[in-house]
Amino acid sequence: MEDSLFSRDIAAATNIAQSNDLRSSDSGLQEVFDWFRLRPDFTRRFGQAVRQSIDEVLDGQRTGRFDIDDLEKTEKTYLGTKVEIILRSEFELGRGQSMDYFVIGHEVDSKFTIGENWTIPGEANGHICLLTKANDHEASYKVGMLRIHGDLLNIGRNRDGKGTLSAAGRAAVKWLTPDGKLPENILLSLPERERLAIFNASAGRRGHGNGGQSRTNELFRRVQGRPVNRNTVLTVARQDDSPKRVRDARIHLRPEGIMILGHMNEHPRIARELNLPVPEKGSWVAVRVGEVTAADTSRRSTRIGDAHYAVWREGDGNYAAPAAY
Repeated sequence: MEDSLFSRDIAAATNIAQSNDLRSSDSGLQEVFDWFRLRPDFTRRFGQAVRQSIDEVLDGQRTGRFDIDDLEKTEKTYLGTKVEIILRSEFELGRGQSMDYFVIGHEVDSKFTIGENWTIPGEANGHICLLTKANDHEASYKVGMLRIHGDLLNIGRNRDGKGTLSAAGRAAVKWLTPDGKLPENILLSLPERERLAIFNASAGRRGHGNGGQSRTNELFRRVQGRPVNRNTVLTVARQDDSPKRVRDARIHLRPEGIMILGHMNEHPRIARELNLPVPEKGSWVAVRVGEVTAADTSRRSTRIGDAHYAVWREGDGNYAAPAAY
């Protein structure tokens, strides 16, 4: 038995070594790898593409869902197709004749998983695969590449004849982004009591419109100092026109001292001066502020109109947010 286990270990190590040698000598794989590496800001773009794919399949505006675990089995399967489509658009990739993409003369297949392994069809054998993996609960993703060969797959096959990467196969992946940070799913990351407070904020109110605005107000009341994207607002409000919901929330929350910063006008400057994340287009950052004197250098502040404001802290008085910023 010990000899058998030892032999398996030697065989696995040999396969991994051979796979690494094959990968390092694969000029086609290296060309496609380098092409992606040379795309401007490629790491952020992969993360945004995966985020968009997950959000579109969750369809929060219509369903109120924000957790990938709530998807139906068929939707989880379609998620891989959605990632393929969004990545094609993001990187302006051509369609392959037999695989999903055609990249600088090479056929490339797209494979995505939210699990620990990828499912590889038989027709991908000999072709380059772009492998994407995401964990929304941990706000992480990976992107790598591998040319598929039979000795890189586990022996077992599913009913469709598809296999999974073996230990040697996973070890041979050439990583474009080994530890990417997925744009945060705010609702998924909140404690349960905070989510309930947001979604129950409309309880007892008449009319869908009032309810959606109440939930949006509560979202920005409870989530401060962190970027909130458009999809989060749509999922909470369950209504069209997220910018209007945010504009109205600014009015409703002003007496509580809460500002909601966007990407236009003086908002980026204010965010930087208050040491807050600077919102990108389609996102907002809420913050409660209090008035301070210009002479107070003990804390970061920003000038808005004729007054100076700092991030509110315990012991400050109750101030209204500025009427215009």
